[in-house]
Amino acid sequence: MWNKKLSKNTGLPGPPTQTPGPPRRYIMRILYLDLDTLRPDHLGCYGYHRNTSPNIDSIAKQGVRFTGYHCSDAPCLPSRAALMSGRFGIHTGVINHGGTNADMRLEGSDRRFRDKMAISSLPAIMRRAGLKTVSISPFAERHSAWWFYAGFNEMYNSGKGGMESAEDITPTALEWIETNAAEDNWFLHINYWDPHTPYRAPAEFGNPFENDPLPDWLTPEVLEEHRKMVGPHGAREINMYDNATNPKYPRHPGELNNMSDLRRMIDGYDCGIRYMDEHIGRIFEALAKQGVDNDLIVIISSDHGENLGELGLWGEHATADYPTTRIPMIIRWPGKQSGHIDDGLHYNLDLIPTLAELLGVNVPNSWDGTSYANVINNGADCSRDHLVVSQCAHVCQRGVRFGDWMYIRTYHDGYHLSFTDEMLFDVTADPHQQNNLADSNPEICGQAARILESWHQSMMKTMPHDVDPLWTVMQEGGPEHTRGALPAYCEFLEKTDRGWAVVEYKRKYPKEFGG
Repeated sequence: MWNKKLSKNTGLPGPPTQTPGPPRRYIMRILYLDLDTLRPDHLGCYGYHRNTSPNIDSIAKQGVRFTGYHCSDAPCLPSRAALMSGRFGIHTGVINHGGTNADMRLEGSDRRFRDKMAISSLPAIMRRAGLKTVSISPFAERHSAWWFYAGFNEMYNSGKGGMESAEDITPTALEWIETNAAEDNWFLHINYWDPHTPYRAPAEFGNPFENDPLPDWLTPEVLEEHRKMVGPHGAREINMYDNATNPKYPRHPGELNNMSDLRRMIDGYDCGIRYMDEHIGRIFEALAKQGVDNDLIVIISSDHGENLGELGLWGEHATADYPTTRIPMIIRWPGKQSGHIDDGLHYNLDLIPTLAELLGVNVPNSWDGTSYANVINNGADCSRDHLVVSQCAHVCQRGVRFGDWMYIRTYHDGYHLSFTDEMLFDVTADPHQQNNLADSNPEICGQAARILESWHQSMMKTMPHDVDPLWTVMQEGGPEHTRGALPAYCEFLEKTDRGWAVVEYKRKYPKEFGG
């Protein structure tokens, strides 16, 4: 991990010297690959049967691979707010994609000369460790989330607001590496978007998976059931509320009429991963050319996963469930654990205190996260007993992940009539959430509800605000991606011979129709 070479930066931790004289300086370089919308179960290193990720897999073999890692708050904006701040969305206030709760709460009278993000954000901690901090990402502009820049020395906006393909990101990254990688002590954040909708691998990339089987749970019978369901991002309205397509993105269908369409959908997502992985390979080659690959710390993760049929949703990250909140986390730290698998439960917001401990940085601690540094150091079990995850941009839900179970409490169903107030899935036996076991397991639901209530009380006691932002979202008209959408969607349902659902929508949501 450490090179014995004098550094122009100070304050880095390192092994104690054994001889008198001036203290040694050590070099640290960290690459953070932030890969949007990446499901771990579509990576080879997590057991996927398709060869989507050879370059990512190579890093996983050399480090620690986490299997129980989840974002605390989904989707993109809430997740990265939690990652960068180390705090739950109920504390930051960022849980929606619009309205009051798309912005971080003001600190008010307790704010000092600089705010908390300037002092205790992820890049701010890296700077406290003596590292130059650099981000190559369009994320801040995509969501007007300017707090995302807090703590970065250099920011490169790729400029397409999250519609980038890898070829828009890689040249900037390669130029920075060529110019700067051999320098001492840096943290480089590179954000790729290729697995995000619309699936966008260039046509000339082809389809390396055209002869590979689909995931075995995706059968004609499953598709037939999904086509009977209603709700945004369903099998017949993948474009959220209709089946429109964009000729720029031929890999991304608007509707699943048959298994050929379903294959196109899965292949489109997987091609996005493989195309991105090949660009990641170019990043690794460039770092090797600069001679910095052997002692480089590599962190690979995502902001959230993706519904690819789970709960009847396609091509979206719209729920507080297992496939949406579960994310990959791979950490290669030379000199520490190698080839290790950690099955414990962790949040993305646990990363900041973990890195702070590993780097020996002491800061005023306002984080909700807890360190799992001992997993990296010696493979120790640092698992949480349970996780509470949230989603308020497409639906209003909170989920509890514990044992074999995923419990989901729905407050606003996002117009998915199949969602009940309580849903329960055995994700060990049923990772794709095909069988809702809530009615047959009231005692498990009760246990989960008690966990959720205890978490909520703890959160509300540790914040200077007496309003849960979930209820602010509800009072402002619901999740951003539902507001004002229902009347037009009902017209689409009538045109597609599903008028039966319109009657139910008008009964359940009379205010949406002026009632």
